[in-house]
Amino acid sequence: MGTNGAHALIRTLTDAGVEVCFANPGTSEMHFVAALDGVPEMRAVLGLFEGVVTGAADGYARIAGKPAATLLHLGPGLGNGLANLHNARRAHSPIVNVVGDHATYHKQYDAPLESDIEAVAGSLNGWVRRSERAAEVGADAAAAVAAAQDPPGQIATLILPADASWSEGGVIAAPVEPRKPRQVGAATVRRIAGVLTGGEPAALLIGGRACRAAGLRATSRIAAATGAKALAETFPARMERGAGLPAVERLAYLTESAVQQLAGIRHLIVAGAKPPVSFFAYPDRPSDLVPEGAQVHFLADGGDDVPQALEDLADLVAPATEPVLQEAARPELSSGPLTGQNWADVIGALLPERAIVADESNTSGLSLPRATAGAPRHDLLTLTGGAIGYGMPVATGAAVAAPDRPVINLQADGSALYTISALWTQAREHLDVTTVLLNNRAYAILRLELLRVGVEGHGPKAGDLLDLSRPDIDFVRIAEGMGVPATRATTAEELAEQFRHALAEPGPHLIDAIVPPLL
Repeated sequence: MGTNGAHALIRTLTDAGVEVCFANPGTSEMHFVAALDGVPEMRAVLGLFEGVVTGAADGYARIAGKPAATLLHLGPGLGNGLANLHNARRAHSPIVNVVGDHATYHKQYDAPLESDIEAVAGSLNGWVRRSERAAEVGADAAAAVAAAQDPPGQIATLILPADASWSEGGVIAAPVEPRKPRQVGAATVRRIAGVLTGGEPAALLIGGRACRAAGLRATSRIAAATGAKALAETFPARMERGAGLPAVERLAYLTESAVQQLAGIRHLIVAGAKPPVSFFAYPDRPSDLVPEGAQVHFLADGGDDVPQALEDLADLVAPATEPVLQEAARPELSSGPLTGQNWADVIGALLPERAIVADESNTSGLSLPRATAGAPRHDLLTLTGGAIGYGMPVATGAAVAAPDRPVINLQADGSALYTISALWTQAREHLDVTTVLLNNRAYAILRLELLRVGVEGHGPKAGDLLDLSRPDIDFVRIAEGMGVPATRATTAEELAEQFRHALAEPGPHLIDAIVPPLL
């Protein structure tokens, strides 16, 4: 038998190291679906909504360090997945989207699902290509995998017309070697060393792969030797934390807090991050958070080998200085009704070794960094692009990437409802994900933002749009309906008992933790 385009595509993907396809297919993708049985190396994971599919691919890439594929149905399917692709773009996660399209000869008829897929994919500022013939599909797939891994990582979208998928003449292509990160030149490193040793207050803002162990250690050495303030970007894609690693403070989300962190700085050195800006515009508050009169200096951008640049810099300015490491420390387990602080203490007290924490706790998680700083070493995944509904899908993908590690999803209730069907995928795949759902029955972050933008004395209509208590949402029953065992905790003791049980029992679990809102 000959090879059709779909088979050539999947085989090319697996040969290039893509082993998982998160999928929500439709009619145009049926030949891709059928071809999966002929390539046993490709694992297919069904998501019930495209936002779960794309978020899972993001979580997989953050932990595996390589792309997964997604299978999406035409332009509307890509559009449904766009919010979590936005987060993945900000995380620089390598992802290969395969987006089915109408057969080439059918497009002229403007069928109901016809749309401008290139325009939607183009909004992600990544790589986009359309395969017109079966013979092109394999080579295009190999190019897509390499493009997705172009440092620091991006979204690659391959548009697959149905006839290019089903037609014979497909050719399996050899992998294309992706580009490697650029090396930062010695002159740049010496220039930054001069800034750090020049006697004026400086801060070092790191991001991307610098938030992993090597970058953190080098950053700590630089800060200890020069007195520079060490900060990490507000929402890192993946940050290694815990006992035995340097504890680098993250730049605050709130504009006024970030301004305080940077006050007095005359030189801001960025490595793998962007100069800080306010998340939103606010009346009478700055958008540019670089202190007035301060100079910004670029050590390395995302396409560079940022950890190596930091190590080279540390060797210049701190040759005999060791990093300052976080000592092991756990919060005490408290008792009584859950609060915004004691729920985080429970997590910090019981967080297991090598955990992956997908954090979308939002306002309920203000105490979390302090509570987990001295916990066993763990990976923290955060909301890089600000598009809510990321936590459950990212936790799902992380668990597929690392089946030997416990995954903890700390999840705000309002954000959970965007992509809660991820629980079904977790149950189907029997993934070790423990979801602690922080249920304050409100969009509490928006209550806070209502005040911060200067709105005073809002009325009942405004209040209703930020309230989730009429009717109350029964997350226990929703989870159980999707095949995930679930419990409810109202006290610190209940949360600790239920969290211990969830960690000890294989498979997914959800704990509906009833906490008071921030406002």
